[in-house]
Amino acid sequence: MDLISKQVLHKIFGKGSIIECNDSYVVVQFKSGIKEFVYPDAFEKYLTLVDKKAADSVDKILEKLELERAIEEQKIEEQKAIELEEQQRILRLEKLKKYKIHSSSQVAFNCLEEELDTVFADWKIFTGRIKSGVNKDKINKLIRVQQNSVCLITSKDAGANEKDRYISGFFMANEGFAGKLCEDGYIPAHKDYRIKLTKEESKKMPFWKYYLNEKYPDNMTWSGRYRYFDNTVMAQILKDIVLLKDGQGQSREFFDYFCLVNQIEEEDISEPNGPLMRV
Repeated sequence: MDLISKQVLHKIFGKGSIIECNDSYVVVQFKSGIKEFVYPDAFEKYLTLVDKKAADSVDKILEKLELERAIEEQKIEEQKAIELEEQQRILRLEKLKKYKIHSSSQVAFNCLEEELDTVFADWKIFTGRIKSGVNKDKINKLIRVQQNSVCLITSKDAGANEKDRYISGFFMANEGFAGKLCEDGYIPAHKDYRIKLTKEESKKMPFWKYYLNEKYPDNMTWSGRYRYFDNTVMAQILKDIVLLKDGQGQSREFFDYFCLVNQIEEEDISEPNGPLMRV
């Protein structure tokens, strides 16, 4: 747009005439002398075009410029947020590396069907009581279970064979939880990392596809309340959950967080090797 000879008003210098204008600056002849301004920014605060048509054209240029600036600022803020999140992730990882993580710090629970509603309503699981010996009836203290541990909730239909045991859901133990300090026998769930599967989803997640008793690799029997299992097995389960749920939302976040706190690389996760894989 040609602004040469267009009249402008300035709060201090008064009326002037544009004698030069390009994409970077505009030069105005005032009675007091020649002044140079940044273009088109000067028309936001300092200069007012007398010609309404020219003023409208410059306003459109300013609106476009403002939109471009806003988009650029948003990109910068988003990049800063990404960089900050990555820095925090690295700091968390470095902190976690200082602590030794037990190779089998995950725990699976044997739950009756009628117990499931309560578990998922309260989002906590009872560890059970010792059945015999000098500590009979005392609370089971699961000393391997820490805030980086997952509680895997399993069940099977009434009258079903043990091989048909399925995974109903799971949750990360709450932040700060330490099994050896637990007095009431309840492991509370993390406020964010908790997933309940639908009945249909549960049937697609058979427990014995993943869990392996290394002493009896073909054995599919269970007595008792709980079993510790390998961290990498939980990673296998979570990886399949991500696929089951099409990699969306909470399942992916849970998987990524689990791998982070348990120092597992996704590419190192092996295929499930439970006894159902050999039937």
